[in-house]
Amino acid sequence: MVPFVDTHLCVLVVFASSLLLPVFSSLSSSCELRRKFHLNGMHMAGDVVLGGLFEVHYSSVFPELSFTSEPNQPRCQGFDTQGFRHAMAMAFAVDEINTNPSLLPNVTLGYSLYDNCGALVIGFRAALVLASGQEEQFLLQENCLGTPPVLGIVGDSYSTFSIATSNVLGLFRLPMVSYFATCSCLSDRQRFPSFFRTIPSDAFQVRAMIQILKRFGWTWAGLLVSDDDYGLHVARSFQSDLAQSGGGCLAYSEILPWGDNPAELKRIVEAMRKSTARVVIVFAHQIHMIQLMEEVVRQNVTGLQWLASEAWTAAVVLQTPHLMPYLGGTLGIAIRRGEIPGLRDFLLRVRPDLYDNNNNGSRMVRQFWEFTFQCRFAPPPAGWVESGGALCTGDEDLENVETEFLDVSNLRPEYNIYKAVYALAYALDDMLQCEPGRGPFSGHSCATLQRLEPWQLMHYLEKVNFTTPFGDQVSFDENGDALPIYDIMNWLWLPDGRTNVQNVGEVKRSAFKGDILTIDEDKIFWNFESKQPPQSVCSESCLPGTRMARKKGQPACCFDCVPCSEGKFSNETDSMECTSCPEDFWSSPQHDHCVPKKTEFLSYHEPLGICLTAASLLGTFICVVVLGIFTYHRSTPMVRANNSELSFLLLVSLKLCFLCSLLFIGRPRLWTCQLRHAAFGISFVLCVSCILVKTMVVLAVFKASKPGGGASLKWFGAMQQRGTVMALTSIQATICTAWLVSSSPAPHKNTTYYNDKIVYECVVGSTIGFAVLLGYIGLLATLSFLLAFLARNLPDNFNEAKLITFSMLIFCAVWVAFVPAYVNSPGKYADAVEVFAILASSFGLLVALFGPKCYIILLRPERNTKKAIMGRGITKS
Repeated sequence: MVPFVDTHLCVLVVFASSLLLPVFSSLSSSCELRRKFHLNGMHMAGDVVLGGLFEVHYSSVFPELSFTSEPNQPRCQGFDTQGFRHAMAMAFAVDEINTNPSLLPNVTLGYSLYDNCGALVIGFRAALVLASGQEEQFLLQENCLGTPPVLGIVGDSYSTFSIATSNVLGLFRLPMVSYFATCSCLSDRQRFPSFFRTIPSDAFQVRAMIQILKRFGWTWAGLLVSDDDYGLHVARSFQSDLAQSGGGCLAYSEILPWGDNPAELKRIVEAMRKSTARVVIVFAHQIHMIQLMEEVVRQNVTGLQWLASEAWTAAVVLQTPHLMPYLGGTLGIAIRRGEIPGLRDFLLRVRPDLYDNNNNGSRMVRQFWEFTFQCRFAPPPAGWVESGGALCTGDEDLENVETEFLDVSNLRPEYNIYKAVYALAYALDDMLQCEPGRGPFSGHSCATLQRLEPWQLMHYLEKVNFTTPFGDQVSFDENGDALPIYDIMNWLWLPDGRTNVQNVGEVKRSAFKGDILTIDEDKIFWNFESKQPPQSVCSESCLPGTRMARKKGQPACCFDCVPCSEGKFSNETDSMECTSCPEDFWSSPQHDHCVPKKTEFLSYHEPLGICLTAASLLGTFICVVVLGIFTYHRSTPMVRANNSELSFLLLVSLKLCFLCSLLFIGRPRLWTCQLRHAAFGISFVLCVSCILVKTMVVLAVFKASKPGGGASLKWFGAMQQRGTVMALTSIQATICTAWLVSSSPAPHKNTTYYNDKIVYECVVGSTIGFAVLLGYIGLLATLSFLLAFLARNLPDNFNEAKLITFSMLIFCAVWVAFVPAYVNSPGKYADAVEVFAILASSFGLLVALFGPKCYIILLRPERNTKKAIMGRGITKS
């Protein structure tokens, strides 16, 4: 849109320049304008003149250009009372400054105010007239002295008009201070070096709108913009800022056409009706809203929450009983309201006879007078009097007529105009107070009133800083923008049908806190049955424990809520991702937080641990009982017959085997992990060594009973037996020591078995060390089994080999079955398998070796004699 405007600007500049080409007269050294524009205006002379551009008429009619005759001037129509009040606000500000002795003393300000008639061409013509003057004839002089026609311009009201005008005026550095042009593009100092404004730019307004959306949780909205620079720049800025802020998505974005286009408006309203978005944001002008609402009423589209830009927030023409069922509850951003003391009295003094009647100075006032009192000044149009029309006298009393012209309760654009005029006045005052030799210009010079240039005023305007009587600070940043502040307005629909636009908050920028939105939600009128803010979302919020999964081909605000997977959680609403729980934690059933993982180990408090502990203690107790029986009956032949010392040592080792199983129960610690396998290995080697030596003694005794075999017993005396047991046990102790030193077993938190559990276990450290430990026990057990098997058929009086054979058979069977069971058992069950193997093999040895003996000692004492034992052997021999 902007390049389109710039292209037309070139045409306009060339055309306008041609109008100012001098036509030299052969009779005198003078120039005269080739053509003069006929503009609605109002003027007051002064030492320094300020220009103003206002929309006193909101439309215009252009003649057909046949170029067979001189084109007629455009004709303005549709008098805008508010626009005229804007112009009079500038006139009041100039009048107030002239009566202020402390501001611009000895300097009288004048003004030239023009009506742009709502048309770019007319507004541009007025700007050229303000910049270059419109004197019909002027004499050529050797040098040109005096001030330019105007030193600064207040206006224009539209962004498009301001862009066009400032593009040209900026070439001459003529200051232009707008009170209503909000396009963010005008902040570009390279394109618009002399443009200033007392209204915040659309960039701030867009951010304010997004803050309102966030405040009420509206993430799904429609956007309507006008088809001009104002609307198109807002659309781009809004979509960009909304995406960056993550504040929501647009369900649709439509451009409202200029002029009469019912088909396009019907299509737009149908899109609004079909959309699930309940919030509609409109950056457009009053005329667009009038046309749009006609179609909204026609299709009866209700239940919408409207958000209004500053361009139509205060539009009285929309606040009618016909439209309030649809527009009631509208939230709008409005220009900061201000107080201007004395303005109403000044407006009451407006009269046609107070202005110059010889020029166009009174035309604007006369039009206002005719519109307000519905009369015509003489000479009236043909047929006016005949149709009963009244003639204006100029003496009518404004206080006796109902007109919004005198309503100064809601001064918003007027307040910006007031600030703009004062900004120019303060800049001019600072410039005229310059001390010669200390000025900011070349050679430290100062500007003078006689040779004043607009660009010199620019220097001071950039640095202006003052406070209005209402308490607002006025200054401009490096882009010519004023300190941004907006009021938040709400359209209240009263029960009696009247409408009240009430202030419910404000949004402003703070140097330290950024943009601050303040809203009193209790004051807001919501035009819904619930009297609560509506919900406007594409998808309902995802609760904690779920994450958002975007729907394919749809905006980011349209999503499905997917539960977090196991081990992940989300503790916020609308989480984009689920977060993995820490290593020792697991997700709760609702997946909205993490809980410590359950811990698993073979505990004393669970049934399995209790059973194994009881079995271990039972075995230990039985060993103690048997040891007691053997000690009590130590002198009996049954005890003494088969090496009682080894029997006692075997009982002690079995007791240690039972007790070492307790090290496998309970939460693994470093010392229990190191001790459990060492104690197990040494205890069992001690036990099996005793059995092996007993077997060897049985064989040696049988061999000694044969002729010539007595020499074999000398190798199996008590010392040799003890030494053999200690030597075999020392080998296992050496293996355990080397294992503990090189790669010691250690406690480990295993999370691979279960996702939601931590299995505490002891890692063996060195698999080779563990295998050597078990292998050594297996070697001794196998050797004992083979020797006992060979000695099973020896005479009974010497024979303990059968019991040893049976016990070793049980022992080997248990430990052969242990290996695959241990390897395939996870976590605590591996410990349980090992404890079971220890207990089973220990009970097997205890019962097989000592059960028959205890039976004879306790229940068959008659067989516990040397004669019985020897006799049995003699009989069988």
